[in-house]
Amino acid sequence: MYQRTVLDNGLRVVSSTMPHTRSASISLFVGAGSRYETDAVAGVSHFLEHMLFKGTERRPTAREISEAIEGVGGVTNAGTDKELTVYWAKVGDQHFDLAFDVLADCLRHSIFDPTEIEKERAVILEELAMTEDSPADLAGLLIDEVLWPNQPLGRDIGGSKASVSAITRDQMLDYLARQYAPHNVVVAVAGNVSHERVVAAAQQHLGDWQPHPTGGWPPANDLCNGRRVGVRYKKTEQAHLCLAVPGLPAEHPDRYTLDVFNTVLGEGMSSRLFLEIRERLSLAYDVHSYVSHFQDTGAVVVAAGVDPSKVDRAIEAILRELGRVGEPVPERELAKAREFMKGRLQLRMEDTRAVSSWLGGQELLRGEILTVDEVLARIDAVTPDDLRRVASALFDPAKYALAVVGPFKSDTRFRKLLAAG
Repeated sequence: MYQRTVLDNGLRVVSSTMPHTRSASISLFVGAGSRYETDAVAGVSHFLEHMLFKGTERRPTAREISEAIEGVGGVTNAGTDKELTVYWAKVGDQHFDLAFDVLADCLRHSIFDPTEIEKERAVILEELAMTEDSPADLAGLLIDEVLWPNQPLGRDIGGSKASVSAITRDQMLDYLARQYAPHNVVVAVAGNVSHERVVAAAQQHLGDWQPHPTGGWPPANDLCNGRRVGVRYKKTEQAHLCLAVPGLPAEHPDRYTLDVFNTVLGEGMSSRLFLEIRERLSLAYDVHSYVSHFQDTGAVVVAAGVDPSKVDRAIEAILRELGRVGEPVPERELAKAREFMKGRLQLRMEDTRAVSSWLGGQELLRGEILTVDEVLARIDAVTPDDLRRVASALFDPAKYALAVVGPFKSDTRFRKLLAAG
């Protein structure tokens, strides 16, 4: 599925040649995210991500950078997560060299013009304000804070209004110098381009990058010593809730068993939560579950938006559904979940950007790359006994965490609901 080369400076290059496509997707993965930040510079990874598109020595303006890619019909963007930042571009395969040059230029030669920093600071503050107007997003942030209090994993990736307002240019450059180093970067490419061509481009643009040590992140502190509740008052038409339990790290041997169970529980319109909470009880329009896997911890989260007058009933119904996790999953239901996961994965892997993300994310965070066939085999290997064993161990009512955003000023009623469940 892929080839891998390591340059002399430690930069890793992985690629998948897809000759049936007409595109090339380049993803530059960096081991820098909100987990690496101190409280004083919370949001600096995300701020840097924005600034790397605001001007370089050869392309001094954001317009020149965007026009270089859009001028050939391509798309480029970036994203910051808790454990990584990724910069990517997707272009027609004949424009691969141009796209690689633009991304590498942004990565290594951004100028951090003070005027542009202040302009982008205002933009990021608007981005944070946009989240404040999205109760569903706030509930997702709040459940992280409840699960991992007083530590980077529990913070908003974008930081806070106070921290973003205070970050200086020197702090950005210090963080850039600390985290952006060749051994901490993975170049991942997929599309109609050979591995030899990818390595040559990486050597040309990034081969002279000098290596240096980088910083790490504090281990997660999973404080599962009692039921925890977070409530955020907001005058909304819906109450948005997240009910969660600590999950599994990305490399845990039961990781794919948990992923299959999550599909049974809350992925798609035929999942247990959807059929019970929406179809049978009509308590929510949107109800689903998702799994987060980090390098040393994880979470399983059930999310829903409901009428505030029905929030108690919704929580009780979700708790009842979670109370069934120790029951055997019928083979037919398990088979459906397996095929759901396998089909979605196979469809996604037809896109060059998805393939480059598949390669780069695994190489950066795990140091190894599972092929699609290897993951499909792990999904097929999950048994009903595996599901019952893992779910019974994780869904301990004593470890439930709840976040609610809506017209509520006290957490008393929600603590009682968790205690009863």
